[in-house]
Amino acid sequence: MSQQQPHARSNRRPLSRAHRLRAAAPAAALVVLPLVTACGGGDGAKPAGGRTATPRGSAAPAAGVVAPAKVEVIAGLTGCKVKIRTEADELREGVCHTKKGDYLITTFPEEKLKETWLESAGVYGGRYLVGMRWVVSAKPEMLEPLRAKLGGTVRELRGIGPGANAS
Repeated sequence: MSQQQPHARSNRRPLSRAHRLRAAAPAAALVVLPLVTACGGGDGAKPAGGRTATPRGSAAPAAGVVAPAKVEVIAGLTGCKVKIRTEADELREGVCHTKKGDYLITTFPEEKLKETWLESAGVYGGRYLVGMRWVVSAKPEMLEPLRAKLGGTVRELRGIGPGANAS
């Protein structure tokens, strides 16, 4: 009589966080594209060559507080009731609707995921308020008042395409 082997369990691991991030990046870019194009305008100044980010402003607000990486807390600090629109392992996004304008709060479980997101958003250019594991996307004129409440640094992403590298 032969012995039957029990069914072997697969040693395949679930997709890594990096694989999930790469899979989610195109969808996240499509989600962010309308907001970035609507809110990512500029002051008309032509950037120097390259696509690197340019920090603007200090890293902390006048009150000396820097927002933690939680969408609801950041929204509360800015006085808005946030509506969560993306809930994923790699990021959480919430939209704030205010009289002064709408803005998007994106948080990340790890700093490297934030940097990957910013690299992807850099294709579109624009200005963003950036903190430790969070990014706020808003109209340029809203960024300094938000920075005063949240801390962080205003970064200008250069973008690509015609005019992005013009001096």
